[in-house]
Amino acid sequence: MKDILSEIIANKRFEVDLQKQAISIEQLQEGISESPTLRSMKQALASSASGIIAEFKRRSPSKGWIQEEACPEEIVPSYAAAGASALSILTDEKFFGGSLKDIRAARPLVEIPILRKDFIIDEYQLYQAKIVGADAVLLIAAALELEKCNELAEKAHELGMEVLLEIHSSEELAYINKGIDMVGINNRNLGSFHTDVANSFRLAEHLPEDIIRVSESGLSQPETVSQLRDAGFRGFLIGETFMRTGQPGETLKDFIDKITT
Repeated sequence: MKDILSEIIANKRFEVDLQKQAISIEQLQEGISESPTLRSMKQALASSASGIIAEFKRRSPSKGWIQEEACPEEIVPSYAAAGASALSILTDEKFFGGSLKDIRAARPLVEIPILRKDFIIDEYQLYQAKIVGADAVLLIAAALELEKCNELAEKAHELGMEVLLEIHSSEELAYINKGIDMVGINNRNLGSFHTDVANSFRLAEHLPEDIIRVSESGLSQPETVSQLRDAGFRGFLIGETFMRTGQPGETLKDFIDKITT
């Protein structure tokens, strides 16, 4: 089976190189002082009754277009109004139909934390995230060498952003250290895109007790979220379940009502 992650990372390297040619990292650094105040995603999840990280996503490599014409100015505020604890906004264009413009558009409209969800391989992308107003960034263990992951986490903290580390297997537990604010267990294998929610339960017992745990991918049933919360999870990243409906915000509200009542 074709390794989708390898294809995405190869494209990302090409993409970042092109972006650097258009706008230098020095130019990005100059724009940092103008960026908005940051909000703690870690604290938001720890104090939330639902822990839902509602995702804005137009498409995926495995499912194709989910909602091609989706508008962040409409959907993101509806997520916040429905009770989302935080937001995840896909910024990869080729494979997920996203853009940094989506975070820039959403930021003034909501007060809850925003995660830049992308395949981050270069500190250049961290400066981009900071400038558009992201409060946290996703670092994917499967996409990074351990040393590089540590470097990027340190740089993210220097810029005032939190880090959600994504792992999928027990081999990637070594990536967890004091520089990681939250650990996300991806139930989807990024090589094959096969999804198995049991992965969160399998790896949960190996995580440090004091770390904020997030379950990602394949979460479509309130009952599953309740079971994961009982297993110590405090964050639940859900996108497609909401985005496939005509009113993502209303769908989220109904979902939260079921897990908090």
